[in-house]
Amino acid sequence: MLRLTTIGFDADDTLWQNEQFFRMTEDRFVALLGEHGEATEISGRLLEAERRNLGFYGFGIKGFVLSMIETAIEVTKGQVPASVIGEILAAGREMAAHPVQTLPHVRETLEALSDDYRLVLITKGDLFDQERKLAQSGLGDFFHAVEIVSDKKATTYDRIFSRHGDGAGRAMMVGNSLKSDILPALEAGCWAVHVPHHLTWVLEHADEPVGHGRYHAIPDLGPLRGLVQRLVR
Repeated sequence: MLRLTTIGFDADDTLWQNEQFFRMTEDRFVALLGEHGEATEISGRLLEAERRNLGFYGFGIKGFVLSMIETAIEVTKGQVPASVIGEILAAGREMAAHPVQTLPHVRETLEALSDDYRLVLITKGDLFDQERKLAQSGLGDFFHAVEIVSDKKATTYDRIFSRHGDGAGRAMMVGNSLKSDILPALEAGCWAVHVPHHLTWVLEHADEPVGHGRYHAIPDLGPLRGLVQRLVR
């Protein structure tokens, strides 16, 4: 077995809370448009807009806000009041200013691993928002490098781990999204560790790669150090 030298970490909902703020804002948005349709219908229309807009706006708060505005125009047949648009924009600004809430066992795990491995933060989303959250988290000093990317594919991991490590074959990716953090990392040749979060955006859902030799799942980051030690033994 090749020696593990580099460990990549996803950020949102792996190191700190994120999806809960999108859910709270969506609930607020649905309530704003309550007279124009059922909650499930409005949420469904919003999801369709988000899916449609990923190729234009990418992941993160800005694309979410634009999708909410687009959905509001659609469900009101172009009659959405300016006051509602103003509330949507205000909700987006609040999302971009929420305090960072790190998840359990994050700091001690990063601290324990950072002496023996290159740690790389690999995250997608709004550049300013991700930089803000990393700075507020106080975790930046644990990372050898930070990569904020537009999407996560096998080629993304191959490029990053070649740049900041010894290639994908000697790297591990840790994250909460099977679609973005696990499956493409395995395709690139990495080890991949799934740390599920109780809230995961539906567009990040995928089938678990049960039986893959380099795939592991843990309930939170607490057991990660022990897992790494067993793998490199």
